[in-house]
Amino acid sequence: MTMKSLFPTLGIALLLSAAVSACSTDAKKIADQEKELEELRQLAEMDKLEMENQYAEFAMQYDELKKGVRDDSLIARMEAEKARYEQIIKELRNKDTRNTSEILRLRKELATVRAVLRSYVLQVDSLQRENASLTNQRDEARAQVADRDRSISSLSAERTQLSEKVAIAAQLDATGISVTPLKKNGKAAKKSKDIKQFQVAFNIAKNVTAATGNRTVYVRLMKPAGTVVGARGSFAYENRNIEYSAQRTIEYTGQEQHVSLVVSASEVLTSGKYTAHIFCDGQMIGRGSVTLEK
Repeated sequence: MTMKSLFPTLGIALLLSAAVSACSTDAKKIADQEKELEELRQLAEMDKLEMENQYAEFAMQYDELKKGVRDDSLIARMEAEKARYEQIIKELRNKDTRNTSEILRLRKELATVRAVLRSYVLQVDSLQRENASLTNQRDEARAQVADRDRSISSLSAERTQLSEKVAIAAQLDATGISVTPLKKNGKAAKKSKDIKQFQVAFNIAKNVTAATGNRTVYVRLMKPAGTVVGARGSFAYENRNIEYSAQRTIEYTGQEQHVSLVVSASEVLTSGKYTAHIFCDGQMIGRGSVTLEK
């Protein structure tokens, strides 16, 4: 074979090699995208299941809470919030789990309903304190209005237990969430190649209806590709074990409390959006994110 006839053959071989390489690269990109979408779908599914579980608890406890209320205006507002809650849950059940923005919007609306419900619990508590001076008269009239006084007595004697049972009002909320990438020297980093750790900071909101005592807080920091940064162990969530990046035990007093955790990042990091999911008491209580440059 002459050199002149050899050149076209080499050109065809090089073109075939380039085409095979491009197909392999495209297949990897598609696989990575499918993995990321599956992780987002799983998180959205967890969100939907968590919120439906919250509604199931609320539905069981609502009638018990309403027994101790004799304020018609307050009852009407509570009924309106219950109807609003049911509408949000109905809308949630019809949402595709791939629509993460809609799932997040509904979570925020449910958080607003929980806040309103907490205010009603506090109103009931305030009314009970105002009526404390009438306890003797109420006891004397118990024989005549047994059903009414049993409800008021139950609210008086078991007020604390009722507050703990209303899980929708007692759930903790993480606010003011920040995710800060740091260099090895502890200073803020902007580029992914410089990052050695992340600082995840937030406030646990004041909640006088929540039980006090030690609580374990978990942070699950997700990469853009859907894997966990610096996985250190796992914890139970929705009948399964999921990995966490950092955990810390705090003593919760019912007042607003600042919490900060550090996530080690020994692996290679890419640019993109990193999202921190915060969990406590088997529930996701908040999320925050940061976007890294190359």
